[in-house]
Amino acid sequence: MLDDRVRAVLARLEAEDADERARGVPREQRARQVARATGQFLFAFVSPQTDCEVLEIGGSRGYSSIWLAAGVRTFGGRLLSLESDPAKVEAWRANVEEAGVADWADLIEGDAFETLPRIEDVFDVVFLDAEKEQYEQLFAEVRAKLEPGAVVIADNVLSHQETLGAYSRARQADPTLESVTLPLDRGLELSVVLRSH
Repeated sequence: MLDDRVRAVLARLEAEDADERARGVPREQRARQVARATGQFLFAFVSPQTDCEVLEIGGSRGYSSIWLAAGVRTFGGRLLSLESDPAKVEAWRANVEEAGVADWADLIEGDAFETLPRIEDVFDVVFLDAEKEQYEQLFAEVRAKLEPGAVVIADNVLSHQETLGAYSRARQADPTLESVTLPLDRGLELSVVLRSH
């Protein structure tokens, strides 16, 4: 649910992101968070699901994490977020706590290629928002943790089409998936797992 605590932190993070962009802060130092409508979409996508287990690859300072955690708490789900940047990890923890959703969200710090193999959970939803050139490898890494009916949502597939066009084409050509490009904000690739491979 979206209560005042959640809304206040989301509004602050949106303002901080806009300010950093306006000041020309280098890309790697910015939050690089999703656009607001994408956050709303993620919230709406996970909210109706009971015990929804969500994996987020690329938590940054927690903007999308808060949308996801606020959504999964509706029917008792959990969010596990991965982030490698120590400064962003610290901000993530503070923001998630301030938003009041810490009981529904956990963070694993470190390189996703090192932390993912150690995670034994199976996930219902994976949100992929990491370094664009790593999407293909990250998808391959997470595929074993998905059962039929699970969904992978990848951000930036239209804004970074030169890098991620191949990712979308590969998902849409995979007979074990049903995949569609959603032209929302920077572009989302939604891939539903039809069968284990």
